[in-house]
Amino acid sequence: MTTPTLTRPELTAADRCDRCGAAAQVRAVLKGGELLFCGHHAREHEAKLKELSADIQR
Repeated sequence: MTTPTLTRPELTAADRCDRCGAAAQVRAVLKGGELLFCGHHAREHEAKLKELSADIQR
């Protein structure tokens, strides 16, 4: 038996960075939810997101 995986929709121009409001380029999925980041903030927080075992989707 296989477990279904949740498919998240592609990021669109309407998706905005949770830090600065720029166009989102990265989705970080965590246990408690998800965060959207522009390229700048994704790079800035990448180490911490990996430490938290976030699923990073570009």
